Amino acid sequence: MKSIKKNNSIRFFLMLVSLGMFACTKSESPYYNYENKVQSFNGSALGYLQAQPQGTFDSLLVVLDRFPDLKDSLTNQQITLFAPVNKNFETAIKYLNIKRELEGNDALFLMDLDLEGLEEIICKYIIRGNRTTDAYINSSDGIIAQSILFDYPMHIKYSKESSSGYIGGGASTLNFSNPFGSVFTQDWGKTKATTVNIKTNNATINILESIHNFGFKEFTERLNN
Repeated sequence: MKSIKKNNSIRFFLMLVSLGMFACTKSESPYYNYENKVQSFNGSALGYLQAQPQGTFDSLLVVLDRFPDLKDSLTNQQITLFAPVNKNFETAIKYLNIKRELEGNDALFLMDLDLEGLEEIICKYIIRGNRTTDAYINSSDGIIAQSILFDYPMHIKYSKESSSGYIGGGASTLNFSNPFGSVFTQDWGKTKATTVNIKTNNATINILESIHNFGFKEFTERLNN
């Protein structure tokens, strides 16, 4: 009798496992039917940044406060913003100050940085023209787009992530690169916008991945003075 009960318990357990596996079909996966919907914000690009939770764009806003013309551009001009988050600035400042400590110099922070060098760097994240991913989706090689003020050429390329084993079945992303004047991609500074197509009244905002080092390869070199 005990043996029969034991066997019945095992069968019941295996049945539950089978039902659980069947329930996890691809059609019910949160990634399988992923749709990257355009988000909208009723306000300017600057207003969007200011409206986000503390700890998201505080560092970017500190930098923008030092450049009234850039704040005006984010309020009134048609732009595409590749928005660095706090972590991007934290990483850049960390490596700058490691170098300064080795040189016997005091630490620098965002409010201390050279204005000319900082402006040239931050402008590279602000692209002329208001463009969603539709502007890049048909270009397999990506496109060159000019930054505001300095018309610096940045490279933008659309890509589609893989998800749950489906190639190209995940989120839309934008590869955002600083070519540094080179045609060889191995020389470029690269990052990725993993949240894209946030629409404001005057801009499209794409948010950069947290592992990006603000300034690409030139932050410490340009601002260690």
